[in-house]
Amino acid sequence: MQCNGEVLQAIRLLRLQERPDCVWLFLKKQNLGGVCLNEGCIPTKTLLYSAKVYDYARHASKYGVTVPESSFDLAKIISRKSKVVRKLVLGVKSKLTNNGVTIITGEATIVNKNVVQCNGETYECDNLILCTGSETFVPPIPGVDKINYWTHRDALDNKELPASLVIVGGGVIGMEFASFFNSLGVEVTVVEMLDEILGGMDKELSAMLRADYAKKGIKFLLSTKVTSFEKTDEGTVISFENQDGQGSIVAEKLLMSVGRRPVTYGFGLENLSLERTEHRCIKVDQHMQSSANGVYVCGDLTGYSLLAHTAVREAEVAIHHILGKQDEMSYRAIPGVVYTNPEIAGVGQTEESLQSAGCTYKAIKLPMAFSGRFVAENEGVNGMCKILVGKDDTILGVHVYGNPASEIITIAVMAVELGLKTEEWKRFVFPHPTVGEIFREAL
Repeated sequence: MQCNGEVLQAIRLLRLQERPDCVWLFLKKQNLGGVCLNEGCIPTKTLLYSAKVYDYARHASKYGVTVPESSFDLAKIISRKSKVVRKLVLGVKSKLTNNGVTIITGEATIVNKNVVQCNGETYECDNLILCTGSETFVPPIPGVDKINYWTHRDALDNKELPASLVIVGGGVIGMEFASFFNSLGVEVTVVEMLDEILGGMDKELSAMLRADYAKKGIKFLLSTKVTSFEKTDEGTVISFENQDGQGSIVAEKLLMSVGRRPVTYGFGLENLSLERTEHRCIKVDQHMQSSANGVYVCGDLTGYSLLAHTAVREAEVAIHHILGKQDEMSYRAIPGVVYTNPEIAGVGQTEESLQSAGCTYKAIKLPMAFSGRFVAENEGVNGMCKILVGKDDTILGVHVYGNPASEIITIAVMAVELGLKTEEWKRFVFPHPTVGEIFREAL
């Protein structure tokens, strides 16, 4: 019921086992690859890499390199983003075709757990996997229906830079767009209702990222609630209130980025009468099976983790259960990454979650400058590695601020998932020089 990463993983595993006889993929639109590939992970990272290259060019003198009159072409940046997406979509289509999957484009409706209708045809199945993804949530703030605003999808295709941009929401998506537009010279203001950006990430490292971006010119309004919007000739007026009272700010463009919610309507989900969680998502067991036998749910619809890599693993677990292979889903070590410049990444428990649970722990902190490779590639920049250790010396959580956090966090993911103790983890030989050595240095 969509073609996200979890769907591709499911199809791959089914075909490797040469079963079942038929695999049907129902698409509402021609969007092979789902949200992640078409309007999420891949396009945003493509844009952010262009911004990072521009940042490097502007500051090349720090590395003894002269780049005279560095500039960028936004239209070409957007064009390259679209080219990357097209290339990967074609790759997805090729995988599906080579595995004999029947792709059906249309408004599919679930009749019951064994019957799906689409385009006037009826399809019968033994197992049904629901992977409907999520959509941007726009809160009902007064005036929002009378203004023009961007969602992340609009921002991805914009070919003209605004002079000023207000981003409502300081989560992962909001901060990544703040990073992109800040690098290109846009005046950016981030309005966040919580007392810190990147809720759910390590608070200390999130504050470090915010401080670095404040130095780059981004303005932050924390613990601030947006109360209304108003369209004027000068732009959109965003009114707000916080501990200092009421205020307002005018921006040429407004990006709404307060979060996403699972898609639960428009495909006959109500006909299955599945058990729901307290947040109205679909409740599943450790095998990703819902309360209806043979109906599996993966990805955002479960509400556990609205991340593509989580969904891929969930699909693997679901297919293994269909094939009779023992496997269970674990959410103990789901990595989270923010692809700003510098990056921030974390896995496992945070200090906040441990304190909330009343757990005893020790926080090991080490500046990223203790990694020779990091110093060589990050002139005048610092960061932090934080390892959280339980009272029995088990690795409970790991958090990194500094490039390339997204690439080295996998080392920590395995340590957390396997429940390694510090003595066990530091016995592994880390290649030198690598930024990943920071974990061993900290231990």
